[in-house]
Amino acid sequence: MTTVRYYTATTLDGFLADPDDSLDWLLRQPQEDGGFGSYAEFIAGVGALVMGSTTYEWVLAHLASTGEAWFYDMPTWVMTSRRLDAVPGADIRFASGGVVPVHEQMVAAADGRDLWIVGGGDLAGQFADAGLLDEIVVSIAPVTLGSGRPLLPRRYDLALLDTGRNGAFIGARYRFVGPLAEDRSAGDWSGPG
Repeated sequence: MTTVRYYTATTLDGFLADPDDSLDWLLRQPQEDGGFGSYAEFIAGVGALVMGSTTYEWVLAHLASTGEAWFYDMPTWVMTSRRLDAVPGADIRFASGGVVPVHEQMVAAADGRDLWIVGGGDLAGQFADAGLLDEIVVSIAPVTLGSGRPLLPRRYDLALLDTGRNGAFIGARYRFVGPLAEDRSAGDWSGPG
């Protein structure tokens, strides 16, 4: 069965990137090959991924500055309302609107493998709001930013499944439960849950 995971890293105070969308804080953190939440183990099970346009533009800028090639060999959806350039030779599919039809296309393309919500937090929230998020796997760095792009700009309950350490990171894997119980009981939630 295909699992939809939001696999990401965050600062201790819950930010994915600083106010200028920089990930310098992340890239300088030591990690161990094969440690908890290992990227190599995770990506081996991924059949398709999705990211927002800000994340996509960050990846393109990173590739341009390092001279690296496109990281992914699986189909990649980019959610955007703007016209963006594709990476030559990469299977990149631009989409706009709701995430439900994109999820359906991703499941078909993944051929039984898992789906990865690369980022950002609002995109992960859209999948969660539609009842399409199964797990959140997060690596928490020993850094605080004070402001920036939040991990998830929504109010959710999660159930802890596993924890571990990888280099400087504390890792946690959560099952997505739904909106906060307080919001459900107060009638503040109109989505799945």
